[in-house]
Amino acid sequence: MSVPASNVSAPIVPPAPRRWPRLRLPHPLLLVSLLIAAAVGVPVLGVLANLAGAGGVPGNFAHLWSTVLPEYLGNSLLIVVIVGVLSAVIGIGCAWLVAACDFPGKRIFEWALVLPLAMPSYVVAYAYTDFLQFAGPVQTGLRALTGWQAREYWFPEIRSAGGAGLLFALVLYPYVYLLVRTAFIERSPRMWDAARTLGAGPWASFFQVSLPLARPAAVAGLALVLMETLADYGAVAYFGVPTLTTGIYKSWYAFSDRTGAAQIAAVLLVSVTALMIVEHRSRGRARYYAVGARGSRTAQRLTGGAGWMASAFCALPVLLGFVLPLAILVRLMRQEATLNMGSRYLGWLQNSITIGAVTALLAVAICLLLAYAARVSRSRLQDAANRVVSMGYAIPGAVIAVGILIPLSQVDNWLAGQGLRFLLAGSLVALVYAYLVRFLAVSYQGVQAGLARITPAMDASARSLGHGLASMLLRVHAPMLWRSVLTAGLLVFVDVIKELPATLTIRPFNFDTLAVITYQLAADERLGEAALPAFTIVMIAFVPVLALARAIARQHR
Repeated sequence: MSVPASNVSAPIVPPAPRRWPRLRLPHPLLLVSLLIAAAVGVPVLGVLANLAGAGGVPGNFAHLWSTVLPEYLGNSLLIVVIVGVLSAVIGIGCAWLVAACDFPGKRIFEWALVLPLAMPSYVVAYAYTDFLQFAGPVQTGLRALTGWQAREYWFPEIRSAGGAGLLFALVLYPYVYLLVRTAFIERSPRMWDAARTLGAGPWASFFQVSLPLARPAAVAGLALVLMETLADYGAVAYFGVPTLTTGIYKSWYAFSDRTGAAQIAAVLLVSVTALMIVEHRSRGRARYYAVGARGSRTAQRLTGGAGWMASAFCALPVLLGFVLPLAILVRLMRQEATLNMGSRYLGWLQNSITIGAVTALLAVAICLLLAYAARVSRSRLQDAANRVVSMGYAIPGAVIAVGILIPLSQVDNWLAGQGLRFLLAGSLVALVYAYLVRFLAVSYQGVQAGLARITPAMDASARSLGHGLASMLLRVHAPMLWRSVLTAGLLVFVDVIKELPATLTIRPFNFDTLAVITYQLAADERLGEAALPAFTIVMIAFVPVLALARAIARQHR
């Protein structure tokens, strides 16, 4: 017998408790990455804040524009054009010959073409000035050979904007060479072969097929070259060529004009940013994919005169950008009677090595954290923070110096008002901070590339075996990353040893490095005494550059 539905009582269910949405806190590594990115952006914010907060800025800028700024911009633009054209011709031409052709000495030029990176531009400027000046060996020999007297002949002036552009191209073209050579090697040989079978000659195949495919690498390399050119101070200051970088230093130290220095720094920063935008947008919506086997085409054999011409074309930048300046430094050291500087030289060497080693260790540790955070978190915010850190290399050293000194000076003034005397500006802390802002990108690229080669399957296996993040990094990733970490640290160390503008501006009182003392001795026309510290800088940079060049050549072969 069925029970009526009306007599059945439904069970009383208590209402479910209201659940509030759980707050998802950001990963601790992400927070640290955001703090590092903010620290890298402080120099730029310091320059912009001083522009926004200083009184009379429009009038002061109008005064700069009516007096010195057009000359600064004109000289900087002229040098950039010269360097861009020469670096493109040398870098792309040598890259194509080494990647696609076989000629006498090719195995040597594969790595030797990178050696000018070990030569700081200001050292090359000092060497060529001594070599080509009126009392130098070239003009002295020319007068002895021809019997000419002073003012009876014309000789090109190396201490000019054109001379500076030539020297910059000789030491900076390896940026273009390395990137374009890799692009030529990785492009499919089938495209070249298809162009040849369709009737295109070697020149037509190069300009219509190979060069367009290598365009992104060429533009990226040229952007690096031009940013380094705009950031230079030592060479243009020694040549007496007024540029944006020398204008910043002159306004800050000679005239104590903080606003003027910040305005010139802002112009330089805008120029560098424009280069980055051009590099980013030059490709438009085009895509450049490599299809087919890598390096399967047999290199074209150049024999007879063509082969020797190729060898001469590749040998000339190595001779002019590395061998000749090194020989000039050796000659200057042999001629200098007071070469032994004793404890003073050892002190400069110790300062350089110490500050370089501390910066390299901190840079590697920070970049290892950033790269590991990007691998773990995989968030857009993390990618944005790492991108900001990578942009630090594009900020010239003079802009970083001004951007750091402005806020640190304000903090020092506040501390002085509180009765404290803890000076941040002009301290080793500020100097290392400037180095980290400038060179974190160099270290990050190396560490990130090494971490990217480790398959995520290893991470999953380690987590399944109970490893946490720290344990996985130390016991799984670290043994596989030590080569990349060592390479990144060496590159930062070399860059710090060669860095001049930031060191010259921020260094503590009576703290001289090899780069600073080389500049000061050369500025006093004591080139013989400057030869030893300059030679030491080159030798310190030579070892890692040579090892890196040989490793790249072996890997590509």
